[in-house]
Amino acid sequence: MAITTETIKGLRDKTGVSIMQCKKALEEAGGDLAQAEVILKKRSSAAAEKKADRELGAGWIGTYTHEGTIGALAQLSCETDFVAKNPEFADLARTIAMQVAATAPKYVSADQIPEDAKSAAIAVFEKEVEGKPEDMKQKILDGKLASYFEDQVLLDQPFIRDENRKIRDLLNEATQKFGERVEVTAFSRLSAR
Repeated sequence: MAITTETIKGLRDKTGVSIMQCKKALEEAGGDLAQAEVILKKRSSAAAEKKADRELGAGWIGTYTHEGTIGALAQLSCETDFVAKNPEFADLARTIAMQVAATAPKYVSADQIPEDAKSAAIAVFEKEVEGKPEDMKQKILDGKLASYFEDQVLLDQPFIRDENRKIRDLLNEATQKFGERVEVTAFSRLSAR
């Protein structure tokens, strides 16, 4: 399949990734747009992992209010002011604040879940896996815990504008796009209801 400028532009518009990265992904996928998206998603995760140890020294606080009854703030951090002042970065911070307003998560990431909350959930789910084969119990229990906490952990939530993507995917894509580590470092939600 021939790789056209329109195909590259379409992939760029869909992913927000640079034109060169889109072109390379399309070449690797033999022009297949769906495969190129998978390649870019895989690369964004790898790019985020490589940059995980970098220090965050800048950021933007995104705000969102819904009809004056629900409001949210989301602190999106990055490495430099250059990225923090980018309008697309600010828009991502606002999008994450909107996610917080809509879904009311309790934690940014799973490692913030307190041990007592995990223990309480495990106690309930252990009763549900009684009688299951021993080699399957842990897998079932892990699946139930992940499902239970998914809505409470911001990074694990499905994105409200595209249920096929998680908030973690948005951050990985931003890391690849901006070329530096991007992370939600805090959020807050208020409701008048």
